[in-house]
Amino acid sequence: MDKGMSEIVKGVSKMVLPFIMLFGISLVLYGHLNPGGGFSGGVVLTGGFVLLLLAFGKEHAFEFLPRKAAHCLDSLGALGFLSIAILGFTGGYFFYNFLDKGRLFHLWSGGTMILSNIMIGIKIGAALFIGIVTLSMARLVHTKEGVKYRQSEEEDKDV
Repeated sequence: MDKGMSEIVKGVSKMVLPFIMLFGISLVLYGHLNPGGGFSGGVVLTGGFVLLLLAFGKEHAFEFLPRKAAHCLDSLGALGFLSIAILGFTGGYFFYNFLDKGRLFHLWSGGTMILSNIMIGIKIGAALFIGIVTLSMARLVHTKEGVKYRQSEEEDKDV
């Protein structure tokens, strides 16, 4: 049985996905200059993964971003953000901006802010993907006996 939605939805998803991912990456990278940042960019990146999940099924989404990789990225984002905060102690304060601030309106004008945005984007993107995939794998099925929890489609056929 073919997983996912129709060929039209799959085709449009393949065309739109790179633009969603690029938009999410640009929100993360330019968040210290424009409205955006790590959180909103991470949410947009997760939206791209959810599009894969809905259009092609969870197996294809796991090929694109395996569960172990998502867990590793989640931890990496948290540890990276914490490391940036602790490295601020080199200047005497927690979250001290120890990098050169650069010139106004240039990509490297935010000091540590761009690194913080990248780490938050990685953390939020991976954590939301894990949460949405976990929710998509769980099912509550209403039967005559009541509400039952099913984990596989094979169990749904018995109802």
